[in-house]
Order: sequence, then C-alpha cells, then structure tokens
Amino acid sequence: MSVLPEKPDPATNYLHWQDLENKIVTCRQCPRLVSWREEVASTRRRAYKDQEYWGKPVPGFGDRAARILVVGLAPGAHGSNRTGRMFTGDASGEFLYDALYRTGFASQPGSTARGDGLVLKDIFISAVCRCAPPDNKPERQEIENCQPFLLNELALLENIEGIVALGRLAFDRLIPIYKMKWGITPDIEFAHAAFLPQNRPAPWLLASYHPSRQNTQTGRLTREMFDRVWELARKMLSP
Repeated sequence: MSVLPEKPDPATNYLHWQDLENKIVTCRQCPRLVSWREEVASTRRRAYKDQEYWGKPVPGFGDRAARILVVGLAPGAHGSNRTGRMFTGDASGEFLYDALYRTGFASQPGSTARGDGLVLKDIFISAVCRCAPPDNKPERQEIENCQPFLLNELALLENIEGIVALGRLAFDRLIPIYKMKWGITPDIEFAHAAFLPQNRPAPWLLASYHPSRQNTQTGRLTREMFDRVWELARKMLSP
C-alpha cells in the first residue's frame, strides 16, 4: 500500500479517508488474526451473546482536523472487536474517554457503542495493530503489515502537532516512524509522561502507560497520572 501525499488536496480529503477505511476493514493480510477475530465474533462472550460483533479490522476514530494523534496497541477482543470503534466497549475505553472528557477532548465521559453520541475534539485515535490479537500480543510481522495504515492516517491528519503513545509497544513502534517520516531519532526512553518536544516538521511525542485493566486496577496507572498526560497534551497545543 502506498503512502498518501503529505498534504492531500482538501477537495479529495474525504474520499481519501473513505478509501483508507475501506482498505482497513477489508484487510485479511494476517491469517492468525483473521482467524482469531472471527472466532471471537462467532462464539461471543456470554455477556454479549445477543449482540452482533464487528469482527473486522478497526479503523481510526475521531476528529479528522485533530492536532493530537493517539496511538494504542490493538482492539480488544470484546471491546473494539465487538463494537467496531477504537477503545469502545471495554474497561480501557472507559478509563480513556473519562480522562478525555475531564480534559475537554471528548463530549461525554464514556463510550459503549458506535453511534452513542461520542464526539472527539482535537483528538484522533488509532493503533499499531487493527485486529484483536490472541492474548493482546500481536506478532512483529502483523504490526509491520498494519504500519501503512498508520502512515496513511498521519498523511491525512494535516494539523497534527503531537502524538500520545499509549503503552510501550505503541511508543516503540513510533520511534522508527519518526526517523523514517521526519528524519529524526527521538532521544527519549519510555516512561509515563516522558515527553519529546516538537522538532518541526516532527510533532512532539508524549508517552503514557496503557489504560489497560491490568494497569488501572493495580494502581500502576491512576486517574491522576492519566490526567497529567492529557493536561500536558492540552498545554502543548498552539493557541
């Protein structure tokens, strides 16, 4: 898949988005992930037996004029793989959208399904892997197969000033992208709230622990810690 131009013609921007989303949701490059996501969608969790699962790769979601790109790991088996929208329908999403609401980036503090009224402002949410992986562990080649989707989103998001990486895997994937796309190697190690200032044309980079249930229930990531990330992101946006 070719990477789109750095600044797509505004008149064709919408068509580029539609084309990209179609490529994502119809992708079948990774047999292991295709098999797993469809098995989960077919068998379903008991709590969602009466719901139809999405069961396909999940496209990015949010404000297409966003100044901040949020990059997570992958759809949850019974979250995004069920609802078809990033960070929607599981505990990680509840924690994330609640924080985005508190800091003015989301219109409501939770999200349970596509069409529930959630609107994001200045935020676009993506991931390094678009299919739910077994045990939440995508393989390296599967991530490589998905990378063109993320690069295409970066090309279409014309107003990006910064990127928030949710978790080490997303952070580690972004480092070579900075070198490939902008010609810089970020001098930064992963840590919660680690920050790389903007180096034009490269956006600033901000790291966070992933809002997984494992991190939030053990106290590794608290509400206050997560708010700090989004407050800093807000502060770094241009007036």
